[in-house]
Amino acid sequence: MIPEYCRALEENEISEHCFDLIFAFDEIVALGYRENVNLAQIRTFTEMDSHEEKVFRAVRETQEREAKAEMRRKAKELQQARRDAERQGKKAPGFGGFGSSAVSGGSTAAMITETIIETDKPKVAPAPARPSGPSKALKLGAKGKEVDNFVDKLKSEGETIMSSSMGKRTSEATKVHAPPINMESVHMKIEEKITLTCGRDGGLQNMELHGMIMLRISDDKYGRIRLHVENEDKKGVQLQTHPNVDKKLFTAESLIGLKNPEKSFPVNSDVGVLKWRLQTTEESFIPLTINCWPSESGNGCDVNIEYELQEDNLELNDVIITIPLPSGVGAPVIGEIDGEYRHDSRRNTLEWCLPVIDAKNKSGSLEFSIAGQPNDFFPVQVSFVSKKNYCNIQVTKVTQVDGNSPVRFSTETTFLVDKYEIL
Repeated sequence: MIPEYCRALEENEISEHCFDLIFAFDEIVALGYRENVNLAQIRTFTEMDSHEEKVFRAVRETQEREAKAEMRRKAKELQQARRDAERQGKKAPGFGGFGSSAVSGGSTAAMITETIIETDKPKVAPAPARPSGPSKALKLGAKGKEVDNFVDKLKSEGETIMSSSMGKRTSEATKVHAPPINMESVHMKIEEKITLTCGRDGGLQNMELHGMIMLRISDDKYGRIRLHVENEDKKGVQLQTHPNVDKKLFTAESLIGLKNPEKSFPVNSDVGVLKWRLQTTEESFIPLTINCWPSESGNGCDVNIEYELQEDNLELNDVIITIPLPSGVGAPVIGEIDGEYRHDSRRNTLEWCLPVIDAKNKSGSLEFSIAGQPNDFFPVQVSFVSKKNYCNIQVTKVTQVDGNSPVRFSTETTFLVDKYEIL
């Protein structure tokens, strides 16, 4: 059972997964006697989910959203009251603080607004308060609280406890929010998503890519603008403009502008002005090829898997290649590897993690051995993100309709995976 949780029988591996092992042994031994359970049942017991916990969390999130909406409404009322008081020449209403101090209405509104902005930032949610009265919610999560108390007690006695963050899945680590982008009054978000299915013996079964340019204007004086689009795609992508966009102008001059030049783009809302689609079975269009070669040996299977970047202009970040493994056979024995790996014994997967794949690091391989059959290692799944789009469609300039003067703008480009697998 220990190989299900630890890659090797070493002290640091045991220490890192000590509580997982304790919970697993707790399912095996009861009152000093061994229970008649197998590995699949142990995994089911230790990962048991709680429907009531999900309901409780959903209710709590709804209450938090309602509270934020109420705070925004109050902040707008306070700001409106301050503006009305300034127009009438009256003193803005004050709100008592500690002692004899008072805070002006404008400052209070600003403070509330800042609080709302801070609450919208990604942060670790506090542990939910235990509801008063008898309740079965979160009953299955009681072990986590006991573990926290046990860890706190060990720390108070001077024991050194390894951080639980070391055991986080690499795929979860890639979900950390990206740093905020310096947005101008005219901001464009270029996003592409790819869906790709390949056969294990080669051949592209289907590849479909969808892209879109989203325009956001935060200042109404820049409502009447035109976007200069540069299309260097040579793969046969199909373009489509928004119905309110002048299609003839875009076809003739690659300019995105409204049919009625006297009208303005909406302010403070994301507007899709151009979208494109590419569907193909041409193998040369595959951005990242994956070859998985499992071969049977006397003790199981020797698996060799390799990748190669075919689009040299791309830079793929946080690449994770997930290979399924047979259950109940322990951890794989890693031979050679470019990058890092993680064995998830609960999900029976091996994650090959590569921080960056680009023209300087366009190929690599992984070799490992494990008991099983060749079909056990499919489908292989791939995930990545990129700040460069696949189809080479960019906005190079933004100008005013009147006078053709240039306008400062910012661009955010994202290339994501919707589904990418080798069957």
